[in-house]
Amino acid sequence: MNENIIIINCGSQFTQLIARRLREMKVHSVILNWDSSCETVKAYSPKGIIISGGPDSVNDPDAITIDPEILNLGCPVLGICYGMQLLAKLSGGIVSSGNAKEYGVTKIRRTGKSELLNNSIHESINVLMSHGDNVSGLPEGFIITSSTEGEITSSIENSERKFYGLQFHPEVVHTEQGNEIIKSFVFGICKCSGDWDLEDWVEGTIASIRRDVGDGRVVCGLSGGVDSSVSAALVNRAIGGKLQCVFVDHGLMRLHEPEAVMNSYKDMGLNVIYVDASDRFLRELAGVTDPEKKRKIIGKLFIEVFEEEARKIKNAEWLLQGTIYPDVIESGLKKGAAVIKSHHNVGGLPEHMNLKLLEPLRDLFKDEVRVIGKIIGVPEAIVNRQPFPGPGLAVRCLGEITRERLDVLREADAIFRDELKRAGLYEGIWQAFCVLLPVRSVGVMGDSRTYNEAVVLRAIHSQDAMTAEWSRIDYDVLDRISKRICNEVRGINRVVMDVTSKPPATIEWE
Repeated sequence: MNENIIIINCGSQFTQLIARRLREMKVHSVILNWDSSCETVKAYSPKGIIISGGPDSVNDPDAITIDPEILNLGCPVLGICYGMQLLAKLSGGIVSSGNAKEYGVTKIRRTGKSELLNNSIHESINVLMSHGDNVSGLPEGFIITSSTEGEITSSIENSERKFYGLQFHPEVVHTEQGNEIIKSFVFGICKCSGDWDLEDWVEGTIASIRRDVGDGRVVCGLSGGVDSSVSAALVNRAIGGKLQCVFVDHGLMRLHEPEAVMNSYKDMGLNVIYVDASDRFLRELAGVTDPEKKRKIIGKLFIEVFEEEARKIKNAEWLLQGTIYPDVIESGLKKGAAVIKSHHNVGGLPEHMNLKLLEPLRDLFKDEVRVIGKIIGVPEAIVNRQPFPGPGLAVRCLGEITRERLDVLREADAIFRDELKRAGLYEGIWQAFCVLLPVRSVGVMGDSRTYNEAVVLRAIHSQDAMTAEWSRIDYDVLDRISKRICNEVRGINRVVMDVTSKPPATIEWE
């Protein structure tokens, strides 16, 4: 049995980053919602507990809180941001609201001896703050271990009870030595050994799939992406011939992608039915411009197509989906979390669906999924494929979706990716794509006036899709891309580039 660090989610958008950091350290983590009982937490025999940040104030009448008995389990507890304030309040301290707000990178300085901020942590570091409340009265037995330049408490601890609080976020890249602070907690204080790896996960998941599916059959919705492909390969290894894959061509893929996808699945030895539903999807999407409506329509229709195919398959009981952690996070399914956008394989499932869901990758991040793919022998062309949204080009073709506008977007996107590959940049970029805007501007081509649409170039670097930085592409490469798109793609006369990171933006525009 793996050692467990329990992460109690109080609604922070950074909660899964904490889990990601722990997994990088080969420490198994389990995320539980804030309203989980003490008995639920205890059942995992945790080596330690981390209480996440959150959007509330602990002084609000209906503020999120945790079962106070969790603090009596006897294992170390680390509270981060809201988690620190909650830990302080439940321990008898005072949290003040509105007196001193801090947002952004702030310098803190250690103020004394600390088990958590030990000698391996520099005396002064820059950290990411995001809070409006602060701990103004220490609980009994606690000491202040660091403060900001404005004398606001930035960390506290009670070494006797093994309670630790950080007002900043060590899990984000903006915090200097954030990983070292987390390591200090999980290895130095919780005494974890780092015994978790993905090869063990593969073996356990295959056994679990065999047990759950039994004599039933599984219908797998293949999209051509990494997530659904690795899911299919994993389940195929577990149950073999009881897996029937279905590839639905919704007419929203990139240039020549359906043909390339089918060839890849043939090489993988998967049993795949090809369904051309492009006309059906485009009819349903005609005139729809709202991004949430697009996602819901695509998700609903996608499942309907599966249901139709499933009815043709004897003993089909399960629907396999490539849902991963970021999908769940951004769909806001965890109580207390904000909804950023719904995902077609998370929020668009109709209540009348006749198949049970099988989501083996639901608790993994994208880079972990790629590692799993390599372990089980998924071809490199699929494992290293850049992320592509389930709704496809529907969320990159802003405004009304027509076959003509999709063709324009496909051609521009193909040129963008082709030039990045020629320049040797494509492999080093997490995601690169074009977005077609429903915006027209005046241009001049030859001696004629044009009034055409604009296309946006979006290229980002990321590790887990939770945060992202825009890619600094050489100007000469951008110049070639812009000239080719304007010269070769009819209907485009302006090319712009998105230089916004995540946050504040999301990776996709819709």
